[in-house]
Amino acid sequence: MEHSQSYKSFMKSSYNSIKHSTYFDSYDHFFKDFRNKEITFVEIGVLAGGSLFMWRDYFGPKARIIGIDFNPNAKKWEKHGFEIFIGSQSDENFWNEFKTKVGNIDILLDDGGHTYEQQIITTECLLDAINDGGLLVIEDTHSSYMKNYGKRKYSFVEYTKKKVDAINMRFKDISGLEPERRVWSIEFVESMVAFKINKKASYMKSELISNDGENDHAEDYVYRNADISAKMKSFFNKMNISTDNRLVKRIIRKCEKISTKRKFSAKKYFD
Repeated sequence: MEHSQSYKSFMKSSYNSIKHSTYFDSYDHFFKDFRNKEITFVEIGVLAGGSLFMWRDYFGPKARIIGIDFNPNAKKWEKHGFEIFIGSQSDENFWNEFKTKVGNIDILLDDGGHTYEQQIITTECLLDAINDGGLLVIEDTHSSYMKNYGKRKYSFVEYTKKKVDAINMRFKDISGLEPERRVWSIEFVESMVAFKINKKASYMKSELISNDGENDHAEDYVYRNADISAKMKSFFNKMNISTDNRLVKRIIRKCEKISTKRKFSAKKYFD
């Protein structure tokens, strides 16, 4: 912690700021490539103003630092050269007006009220406002495991689990949820979730390709260990027979009943 640049900037701030000791290594991990560049950085949750000065020191004089708070008193930090917006992060209309006035941003750091509603609405409203290559980081996500932040089944972490599913729906052979293409990847660290934007990668078409190298016709052992239903599906696909065929479905279902009778050795990792 003491060796991280964000911690050094934190300690330089003349105004009060409170952070968890585990956050600074994560800040450096996520934000180090944005230092000393012309970026727009937005932090939700200004409080005593200390973090605004911390981020100004960390990112350098080229950075545009914007603070958001529900308390109108936070406007006083404008005299120090920061842009301050007053509003509720759970208000979609506030975010629409904010995006109209500010335009796209490079980094959004949510250190606001930590309720599930606030975190989810902030993410949904601002993902499309993050520049390509930028980040949307929600911190204090440990609130998803605590009381008084909302209904647990609608927690922010439960929401991000669905995002993981939706990202994988981009794969060509999977259907189900609507694919998530606003986000390229999601990274989890203790108490933080970072949504990374890479528009080109998010819209790439998933297709099987070969490097046309020499083929020694080695047996693919994956099919030796695969369950019976997977083997059957592979067989029908190779024969160009649709697995949506009614008879084929019946065959596969019977195979699945057989395969599920096997002992599931990885079950212990779910307990």
